[in-house]
Amino acid sequence: MTAAHVTLCFLLRDGNAGQEVLLGRKKTGFGTGKVVGVGGHVEAGETAAQAVCREVHEEIFVHVEEEDLIPAGTVDFVFPAKPEWNMFTTVYLTGQWTGEPAESDEIAPQWYRVDGLPVEQMWADAEHWLPAMISGQRIAVEVVLAHDNESVAEVHTAEWLDSGAAR
Repeated sequence: MTAAHVTLCFLLRDGNAGQEVLLGRKKTGFGTGKVVGVGGHVEAGETAAQAVCREVHEEIFVHVEEEDLIPAGTVDFVFPAKPEWNMFTTVYLTGQWTGEPAESDEIAPQWYRVDGLPVEQMWADAEHWLPAMISGQRIAVEVVLAHDNESVAEVHTAEWLDSGAAR
């Protein structure tokens, strides 16, 4: 079964108490109730960068330019107990956007300190790769979920060599 190609974008800013990242509480669909990054599926004919710009606008009403995206790596999510959930994710960071993040039908955005991520409210895999990517590591990660589709069974990390496919 082919994994769905999806994207995530993490907006970063300097806050009063240090660097902050924008995450959002998922209100509908896959992962409802969890704190997640902003993003979604790559549609036919789109590049990952085009898709993430579209998704950011749809989910939090801010505009991000492709040239302001910083490719951070990839995360391959493998769900052995539910292979139809498998996802190949292209991850971006950005410190540039236009507009103020606002709540949509899908996401309730909130700023979090990078050194205080709400990992207990996120998918269990996030703590294995998100802090590394935010800190500047460019990695390719494979996360194998346990049979409960929540716990992490295995994490494999390698240096990410961007072939240009992220654009």
